[in-house]
Amino acid sequence: MDIIWLGHGSFRIETLGQVLLIDPWLTGNPVLPEDQHDAAIAGATHILLTHTHFDHVVDVLPLAKKLGVPVVGQYDLMGFWGETEGIETVGFNKGGTVDLNGVKVSMVPASHSSTFTTKDGLRTGGSEVGFMISADGKTLYVSGDTDIMADMDWMGDYYKPDVGILSAGGHFTMDMKGAAYASKRYFNFKTVIPCHYGTFPILEQSAQDLIDGLPGVDVIEPKLMSAIKV
Repeated sequence: MDIIWLGHGSFRIETLGQVLLIDPWLTGNPVLPEDQHDAAIAGATHILLTHTHFDHVVDVLPLAKKLGVPVVGQYDLMGFWGETEGIETVGFNKGGTVDLNGVKVSMVPASHSSTFTTKDGLRTGGSEVGFMISADGKTLYVSGDTDIMADMDWMGDYYKPDVGILSAGGHFTMDMKGAAYASKRYFNFKTVIPCHYGTFPILEQSAQDLIDGLPGVDVIEPKLMSAIKV
């Protein structure tokens, strides 16, 4: 399984011949140069969406239409888009698992919000979620935007993820110390990859507190468009 960071909270997961784009943010992403956009999305087979804040959703519909690939996400929003946007969707809900050509994706809770702006004001876009992705003998936890939450207790025990991609920039999500606390209390990760930090001045700029808080865990600060093999 190759995990490729596209900046902020966006990732490209390559495994079992599938290419999953997680919350792909291209337009206006200050971390991902425009000349890297085509490489970031090349060969994509699915788009996974955790919630509808602009820095996660702005490119989802345009990419689904351009690439002709399904969007995988929370049932209510996927049903709406399937009816109104003319795209293929895979809608499911927390507790459910879908099989994406051998890659098993389970939807799990997150603690955040999921809204977007329209000409008629703020609207809710389903509910915020995370994913457990199982393939190649590994289970990867994609936290999405979330705080520490008690649900992580059963999630860690039930799914037993080896790898965690954790939003850890603070202000909008748990910070680095919080991510270290959650990792120690609720999970037994071999590898942790922080994200959703450093993009804007309001977010944490360093993962050092996470590194210091998880001795014995391989904490990898992702590098843009560089594969992390797990």
